[in-house]
Amino acid sequence: MAETGASPPAASSPVARAEHFVWLTARVLEQRRFAYHFPSAAGGAGPDPLADAVEGALAAYGTEDGGYGYALEPDLRGPVSQPLHAEHALRVLDSIRRCGGQRVERVCRYLTSVSTSDGALPAVHPSQRGYPSAPFMPVVDDPPSELLTTGPVVGLLHRNEVWHAWLFRATDFCWAAVESLEKSHPYEIQAAVAFLDGAPDRPRAEAAADRLGRIVREQRLVALDPGRLDAYPVAPGYAAGEHHFAHDYAKAPESLARAWFTDTEMARSLDYLEREQQEDGGWPLRWRQWAPGSALEARPIVTIEALRTLRAYGRTVS
Repeated sequence: MAETGASPPAASSPVARAEHFVWLTARVLEQRRFAYHFPSAAGGAGPDPLADAVEGALAAYGTEDGGYGYALEPDLRGPVSQPLHAEHALRVLDSIRRCGGQRVERVCRYLTSVSTSDGALPAVHPSQRGYPSAPFMPVVDDPPSELLTTGPVVGLLHRNEVWHAWLFRATDFCWAAVESLEKSHPYEIQAAVAFLDGAPDRPRAEAAADRLGRIVREQRLVALDPGRLDAYPVAPGYAAGEHHFAHDYAKAPESLARAWFTDTEMARSLDYLEREQQEDGGWPLRWRQWAPGSALEARPIVTIEALRTLRAYGRTVS
């Protein structure tokens, strides 16, 4: 871009403003991802070379045990592998249609090595101890299995038709966890949706999603009218103002969570997402910010996902 300065021209398109923000603040991985998802804006060469570039940037976060570390997920710092880093890596690979082959086989071997006694994943493995991490991600000696981590990983692997021995017990754990959910919170529901959107048993997934949708509305886990946020509670332990919206659950029209919301509710949510783009071209973080570096690294990730969601729903972002 020819323009300089900390903020993009106000008249620029949402993608052009986001591109300015990404070049100003993002890690190489997010710069490569932006070029892949928005090649006309970034002057990309084509899908295959751009996917190769994303994979190359992601490989820098790889660890010897087949997992990923080095703050790939910005709220966990340090060089050690963590399940949340592996989940992040699988999301990136899925987004460039490269979630398969030997790279994913290695990840599955890593997941097997850090699984809990019931075959699922903890949120944070004890190897994180001694390295900085967000205060809302405590390190304990014997961490429990978490749907928050296991659900998205299992859903992504099923979505990409990956078959590995680790998946059998992990899938059983996810079904049991999802189908027994009663009192919940937004991030747990999002993890459940990520599992159900990839689960191979579609009738069972649809039935489970229908029940979760009722929980979300009954427990008021979604702000259905962004113009009246004071009327919606924030989940205990969340940051002040950390609301969740329809687009946070139904990130694309094909998600099972889309059926939870009327067309009017979805349109309001997407309108709000469009308005959230900041003066610097990026989207804000709604969760608790605990360190400048992690917040700086997370915002380009959030920005890319906001643009992808808007585009998935046919909103003009270019």
